[in-house]
Amino acid sequence: MTVEPTLLDEAARAGWLYYVAGMTQDQIAAELGVSRQRAQRLVSKAMAEGLVKVRLDHKIGRALELEAGLIRRYGLQQARVAPDLGQGGDPARATASASAALLESYLARTEAQTIAVGTGRALSAMVGEIATQKNERHRIVSLIGNIAPDGSASFYEVVMRLADKLHAPHYPMPVPLISETPEERAMFHALRPVQTVAKLAKEADVVFVGIGQMGEDAPLYKDGFVTRAQLTEMQAKGAAGEIVGGVFDTEGRYIETPISALVGGVRVEPARPVPVIGVASGPTKVTAIRAALRGRIVNCLVTDEPTAAALLG
Repeated sequence: MTVEPTLLDEAARAGWLYYVAGMTQDQIAAELGVSRQRAQRLVSKAMAEGLVKVRLDHKIGRALELEAGLIRRYGLQQARVAPDLGQGGDPARATASASAALLESYLARTEAQTIAVGTGRALSAMVGEIATQKNERHRIVSLIGNIAPDGSASFYEVVMRLADKLHAPHYPMPVPLISETPEERAMFHALRPVQTVAKLAKEADVVFVGIGQMGEDAPLYKDGFVTRAQLTEMQAKGAAGEIVGGVFDTEGRYIETPISALVGGVRVEPARPVPVIGVASGPTKVTAIRAALRGRIVNCLVTDEPTAAALLG
């Protein structure tokens, strides 16, 4: 039985021949038996569909300077600054390669690591850059529930996708992100499986989290986890940013609101001794990132050039 190659099959082969084998588009056309124009389109499609991952090994001088500045200014353990994607570039894509490389450095360690992760666009993009590999000695654990009020799972769920790529033991947080009542949240957190996951999350060797803004485009609101009235109430109390559902002010101090007692998961407490790596970039996130750094909620940062410059400005 002959299986006809799909368009993505052809694009993947063209991308492999161009980026790995180093063939010219004329050579690819001859190899695949297509016109030069089609070979060019196939290579372009391979890139557009995310079939080709590009990593920049050379450190740009401006990025190095910004990394050093962030470490000095905020007392960070480490910082990674990705090159600017230019006007209109997706901030989540800007940090994806740099955060993936940082995660892979922990995966390469011989000693077993418990890696705690949050959710969100930036971390989802990071997972997209991770190469499929076997890492059965490490454990992946979720910091936060990912069940929406309507019972659906978050589109930007991370732990399951990461575990699929790493073939690693994984521990999702089996609770709603926002419970209906404090009593309901307490009931979920009293369950033994939830307590096991929470204990692993609190004892993790390294933590990766996104940093959410609390303006009108707040992820908690856009993704349907809080209402407009609830967002307005948190803004009135000085909400500047959010990490795994914990909302904090401009100094990085957590704000207690009615929502605080409903969030399912493990709050990232300030000044944890292990690496707590915030992955975030973009002009709307500067206030939230600065607050998380001031409050020592995160002690490592992956961002892009414009955001790093704004944080140092």
